[in-house]
Amino acid sequence: MWGGALTLLLLVAWVFLGCGCGGSSEEKISEITLATTTSAEDSGILDEFVKRFEKEYPYRVKAVAVGSGAALFMGRNGDADVLLTHEPKAEKEFMEAGYGESITKIMHNDFIIVGQRKDPAKIRGLTDAIEAARRIVSSGSVFVSRGDASGTNAMELSIWEMAGVRPQGENYVETGQGMGETIRIANEMGAYTLTDRATFIVLEESLSLKIMVEGDKRLLNQYSLIIPNPKLHPKVNYKGAKAFLEFLSKPETKRFIGNYGVDRYHKQLFYPD
Repeated sequence: MWGGALTLLLLVAWVFLGCGCGGSSEEKISEITLATTTSAEDSGILDEFVKRFEKEYPYRVKAVAVGSGAALFMGRNGDADVLLTHEPKAEKEFMEAGYGESITKIMHNDFIIVGQRKDPAKIRGLTDAIEAARRIVSSGSVFVSRGDASGTNAMELSIWEMAGVRPQGENYVETGQGMGETIRIANEMGAYTLTDRATFIVLEESLSLKIMVEGDKRLLNQYSLIIPNPKLHPKVNYKGAKAFLEFLSKPETKRFIGNYGVDRYHKQLFYPD
């Protein structure tokens, strides 16, 4: 009798231990790595995405804000399950090379050029970023660049290329930092820089920088969600990536994107697609 009871107790204990092991495996499967741009983090919307997604779906998100170039590199190497980036040219190359299964436009805003009120390059009020770039160089003004292969850095470099000029020497400072830190450095140096509108709005109260150039259609800042090709990296959490896309595509999430920050900053930071 006692032998049978002992056997039963051992069996129950084995089942619970087995469930514990299984639970650990499930926890690993339920985590997704999101590689994204620093502007999504600096604007604060990334944290809101993660919080809202985790509340609604059975996944934990490990968000890595590294800039679009580095995020795409992570996706290519199978180090991220899903990517939120804003570098259209590099994204197109990523997809054409077969590294991505799908790409979906999520939201957009625009890039702006900001600088000090004294405006030595006389660019305030311009809607032509190319003309502004030429004036910045011809006036010998300092420009602060992220210099980090991010989507913002790619846009900046394309402006110099179209303008046919580029600051040299001490007039061109590369931070190698994210958007928020680059804006702060430009603010301390009294320099010009290119930024996404959302990050600038969030930091604006603490800055002496002002918007100099805006409204150029070439300065569209498009954010897209990429799901890497699961055939290339079978270990990525494809199911979790699809769930994150589903979350961002919901009408209620789109409404949240459009309303994000409006109450606090009285300006629209993002527009849903």
